[in-house]
Amino acid sequence: MTFVVTDNCIRCKHTDCVEVCPVDCFREGEQFLVIDPDECIDCNLCVPECPVDAIYAEDDVPKDQQQFIELNATLAKKWPAITAKKDALPDAKAWANKPNKLATLSEEELS
Repeated sequence: MTFVVTDNCIRCKHTDCVEVCPVDCFREGEQFLVIDPDECIDCNLCVPECPVDAIYAEDDVPKDQQQFIELNATLAKKWPAITAKKDALPDAKAWANKPNKLATLSEEELS
């Protein structure tokens, strides 16, 4: 089992989770983070660190966000590793807990 970053991270991109990851499994896109399932050691340290509750164990990903399991795996192969905490996106508070943020991203952001 691995952990998965879901919709709540989009347009927020808090990186508190990155700081506690012992294996540097997070990858960074312009608008959000993903977890590399091949690097994740299932330690669960990242889950309580996420201020917007965007990280789930793979088996616990909500039904309406199952597409993020594959999306994390795909984008992790393309995006660079992030190994240090950065500031959240400037308008993160405005985007926190808004639903269906995946639809706001362009194809370019997802490639």
